[in-house]
Amino acid sequence: MASQLGVNNAAQIAENPTQSATQNDGACWYAVRTRSRHEKVAAKQLDGVGVETFLPLMTQIHRWVTGPKPVDVPLFPGYVFVRVIYSPDQRVRVLRAHGVAGFVGTGQGKGTPIPDKQIEDIRLLLNHKIPFKNSISLRVGQKVRVKGGSLDGVEGVLVGKRSQRKLLIMIEPIQRSLSVDLEGYDVEAI
Repeated sequence: MASQLGVNNAAQIAENPTQSATQNDGACWYAVRTRSRHEKVAAKQLDGVGVETFLPLMTQIHRWVTGPKPVDVPLFPGYVFVRVIYSPDQRVRVLRAHGVAGFVGTGQGKGTPIPDKQIEDIRLLLNHKIPFKNSISLRVGQKVRVKGGSLDGVEGVLVGKRSQRKLLIMIEPIQRSLSVDLEGYDVEAI
């Protein structure tokens, strides 16, 4: 899926990818939700008003009528990362950018800080063009649906971890269940 990788950031970040780790100004990284296909617009607007942004991009080959062409697409569609000192003024400054829908967080629209290390790790992968597979984080006990293959559309509860993932299909009224090995199947949260 990810053949070549790229990063869309301010010039100073490209020159010094660990800059945020050395800053000790109290600013934290936050994920910001964007409107559909507005990640680049939001990042550009936020950069323009002086908000440090990080929009990880990966290059995919899209097939057009004129032939295959490389296209930079967001690694995390619908999200841009911003580094700010969270305050009412900064919050409004971020939310005024075109395409921004809100901070990602646990309540009342307040953003949840993301550790600098996680952002640095993503930058490291992208800067060194290390191959990876983009996947959704799934928790044991979460309801999931199988995508593709002979089990396409089958729903159940995820049990087990890593290579021992299983789908538990429960028939609650009779207190019985079936367990299916998920090796080789893609699943999505529902």
